Amino acid sequence: MIELKNVSVSFDGQHVLDRLNFSVEQGEFVYLVGQTGTGKSSLMRLLYFDLYPSTGRVKISSYDSATLTNRQIPLIRRRLGIVFQDFKLLEDRNVYDNVAFALFVTNARRSEIKKTVLHVLADVGLSHKRNHMPHELSGGEQQRVVIARALVNEPIVLLADEPTGNLDPTSSAEIMELLKKINMRGTAILMATHNYDLVKKYPARVVQLKDGKLTEVDMKKGK
Repeated sequence: MIELKNVSVSFDGQHVLDRLNFSVEQGEFVYLVGQTGTGKSSLMRLLYFDLYPSTGRVKISSYDSATLTNRQIPLIRRRLGIVFQDFKLLEDRNVYDNVAFALFVTNARRSEIKKTVLHVLADVGLSHKRNHMPHELSGGEQQRVVIARALVNEPIVLLADEPTGNLDPTSSAEIMELLKKINMRGTAILMATHNYDLVKKYPARVVQLKDGKLTEVDMKKGK
């Protein structure tokens, strides 16, 4: 699903990511941990081709950074579910339209859009809020909308960049339960976080980014 081969990223001559080799298999749940500023978001940007490696190759399914064309980038992004920390919802559209927007851009039929949107909103527990505007929702509810939007195109992998970073502990737990449910149905998830308490409470494979390097971590032995 995801493969990084000898990937480095440099800004102003400084290595942010240094010769990374890393993969995520189909159906895996993987945490990407590390302190703020260690390059987690840069790694995530590589995976939806908002950033290209200075050296090495990034492969997502059959797409390869070495051969990817600009015209292919929207296609691969439709195959990815992307969940941001700061929601990035359209403030002038209600919940239904925020989720439907991800399907409108694919020229899906209106009847198919309605069926799919109502299904994913039910899946994340927000059917009753479909006519609400983003500002009328709690932070946890807004993140559920983001997750619903990420699911409408049946992604091959879900990329979650600090999805609980702006949430209180109760809302964070609810989002984690939802992500675990999605993963148990077969969707691979890579979640960037610096919240080690969540990682311990909802165990899965853990890789740590530190000093530009990635290492596997056994949380039972401490970080």
